[in-house]
Amino acid sequence: MVRSDARENRARILEAARQAFAEDGETSMNQVAQRSGVGAGTLYRNFPTREALVLAVYQREVEQIIDTVAGLLATLPPLEALRCWTTDLVAAMRKKHGLGDALSPSAHQTITEQTYGPVIAAITQLLDAGKRDGTIRADADPGDFLQLTGALWRAASGPRDRSQPMLGLILDGLSTEQQR
Repeated sequence: MVRSDARENRARILEAARQAFAEDGETSMNQVAQRSGVGAGTLYRNFPTREALVLAVYQREVEQIIDTVAGLLATLPPLEALRCWTTDLVAAMRKKHGLGDALSPSAHQTITEQTYGPVIAAITQLLDAGKRDGTIRADADPGDFLQLTGALWRAASGPRDRSQPMLGLILDGLSTEQQR
């Protein structure tokens, strides 16, 4: 069993790293240790390499996004919940892509393998809610949706960000005739 102080240190490290990497993708391990208030030994015991830390930060972000599905569905119609959830997923995908130089090809593969199943399960939950209420086509496939949304993180960000209009087109394609 992991001691509570060890869990707290790990959580502090991940949060400090998330903030630091968002500000500067070149943040060093020592900067993360200082920012999280732990020694270098504690940092390296939890994350032996910078790549391991980057992967853990991304994994945590994906888990947090996945955990929002139930709350979104409790407060929004399924198509709107899917729009909000996908927007958050795209932001996380952009961050992962932005850290691309820090990650080896095998690390990219690892994170894709670790997150694919849970992301597909979350998309399935969102699509199924829309299928049940008749707003999403019965033939909507989670894998197809994920593949289509992969183009969204590549859409230019900033003032020419095309991700929301593109997401609108994808969601229009999912809508049943009665919704159009």
